[in-house]
Amino acid sequence: MLVSIVIRTLNEATYISEMLQAIDMQTKQDLEVEVVIIDSGSTDATLSIAQDYGCKITFIMKDQFTFGRSLNMGSDFANGDILVYISGHCVPTNDAWLMQLIKPIVDDVAGYTYGRQIGRDTTKYAERKIFEKYFPLQSKIPQNDIFCNNANSAIARQVWSKFKFDEQITGLEDMELAKRYNEHGGKIAYVADA
Repeated sequence: MLVSIVIRTLNEATYISEMLQAIDMQTKQDLEVEVVIIDSGSTDATLSIAQDYGCKITFIMKDQFTFGRSLNMGSDFANGDILVYISGHCVPTNDAWLMQLIKPIVDDVAGYTYGRQIGRDTTKYAERKIFEKYFPLQSKIPQNDIFCNNANSAIARQVWSKFKFDEQITGLEDMELAKRYNEHGGKIAYVADA
């Protein structure tokens, strides 16, 4: 099975090397993994770092950018059976992140998953409290609501192909898709271990 990790970037040089190292170190078992960058005009070292790690790179013009459009374009460019989304400044905290995040999809328990977010030493107190509220220690597989967050998520390609992200809205593209998917009987899972 091929998994595509799709990363939206704009001047992410501060953390992208650390993130790509963490992706390289993931336990992959029988998975093939490709990393796709969808960049919206980086002027720092983001793209040269991504090239050093062998990422496939595509672009979206700044004036064309919406979160949904960039994810749709990155997903179109990718080849995976499962699409994993991670923001360019997010870093997996262990080598089981990928397997944990996609497990509910592989096991056919959910078609859309999202993982926990935690702060680091530079994270502000208020943001840490928000993370604690929305990303608790306990998984919900599947969950009973439509909350989802594409900073750390995965979706089955067949689910994405059917529902795609709304390209007109300026934010919350993850929950908007989750709402439509849920209304058609789809399941969303929160994976605290990812």
